[in-house]
Amino acid sequence: MKRLLAVALLLLPGLAPASSAGMPSATITAARPSPEQQQWLSRGRRTERDGWIHLRIDGAPRERGFQHGYLLAREIDASLRTTRKRWEYRSGMDWPWLVGKAEAMFLPKIDAELVAEIDGMVEGLGVAGVETSRGEMIAYNGITELAGYWWPEVKATIGARSPDEPKVSCSSFIATGRMTRDGGIVLGHNTMTSYTTADCNLVLEIIPQRGHRILMQGSPGWIHSGTDFFLTDGGLVGSETTISGFSGFDEKGVPEFVRMRRATQDAGTIDEWCKVMREGNNGGYANGWLIGDVKTGEIARLELGLKHVGFERTKDGYFVGSNLAENVQVLRLETDQDETDIRVSDVARRVRWKQLMKENQGRIDLELAKAFEADHRDTFLGEERIGARSLCAHWESETGDPDEVPFNPSGTVDAKVVDSAMAKRMAFWARWGSACGTPFDAASFLEKHPQFEWMTDILPSRASYGWTEFRAGE
Repeated sequence: MKRLLAVALLLLPGLAPASSAGMPSATITAARPSPEQQQWLSRGRRTERDGWIHLRIDGAPRERGFQHGYLLAREIDASLRTTRKRWEYRSGMDWPWLVGKAEAMFLPKIDAELVAEIDGMVEGLGVAGVETSRGEMIAYNGITELAGYWWPEVKATIGARSPDEPKVSCSSFIATGRMTRDGGIVLGHNTMTSYTTADCNLVLEIIPQRGHRILMQGSPGWIHSGTDFFLTDGGLVGSETTISGFSGFDEKGVPEFVRMRRATQDAGTIDEWCKVMREGNNGGYANGWLIGDVKTGEIARLELGLKHVGFERTKDGYFVGSNLAENVQVLRLETDQDETDIRVSDVARRVRWKQLMKENQGRIDLELAKAFEADHRDTFLGEERIGARSLCAHWESETGDPDEVPFNPSGTVDAKVVDSAMAKRMAFWARWGSACGTPFDAASFLEKHPQFEWMTDILPSRASYGWTEFRAGE
């Protein structure tokens, strides 16, 4: 116990190493935790490896939240400042205004366990010297659906004309049966987002008092994943890709970040997981979810629009995700996407996924999955090319995607793969930085592209790292 407490105290945010994401952080004056809080910290653990932070939180909801807030205070502080700045710059609206709206809209729909976890996080941050509130942490957890789904509906009513927040994008596949080398499930996913929000270098391990143990990718201070790559000791694995061109939001519904966390913690089957996600769906963060059950070898794709739902399942085949809705009702009635315009990244990546699945039937394993996530084939031009139309995307190098701002600093910021054998022992492979290993130098980029100077203090560089294995309980 004394050794564990010594480790916890050495990890006071004011003494912690610089954030892996390279983000600046205000000076933090840390207070000494109380004896009770020190006891909570003895069950939490933070380690760092190859650009990732592995955080384990364990115990009652408030205790888990305290561990999370205290041990990641420096990173949460930096991510909060980035989120505030991005919101105010892109929307023209004050951050406190959004916090008030988010708390009033979301708090009544967050269950008591998750509210206690958020409150514990606020408490841990406070002891670490970072001032925040329950309302701010709710807005921060819901920022994807607030900025990308709620705000476009609201701004239309007040005459605002600011461009919509770009949706988070991803490339993902899941395969099983005759598609894979051993007949089991193989899942691969990479996150594509603005480089200013590339703070998802967190492997979060949650050991709740009730429900399933979770090992998932996340961002500091989020009670959910956000990038939505996860596995549980209930035998489920999952990922998602955002449905592009989507519009619609129901303020009376349950926030996506609440539904995702509840489904992942509570469900032991694909049907149970999908039921939780569908109940109270608010349309926020509309995704195509790829889910697998390693107990049965079955995989499924759940596409959640607001008004329409697509669902498919199989024990012998594959599903892919490239941000293009596959269900025709979701595609035609809830998005403005043209699935034939191969100049657009979503369509080009969809074509590439199907090429790879056809070419590698019966051979797919973890090593091929790693290669898929780093693939640079541009199916529009028919060549290998660093740009936006490949599974490993680099919008900072792009001038030709008709849907994107030229040289937009965004793209693939990680890669993760898992198969049935790894999932059964609660482990997966992950690579931080571009899936292909290409580093990103923020200072050099901003010098070449001064139109993005507003990002100067929130745009981090990313080094090149290799693949590393993460395991629950390590």
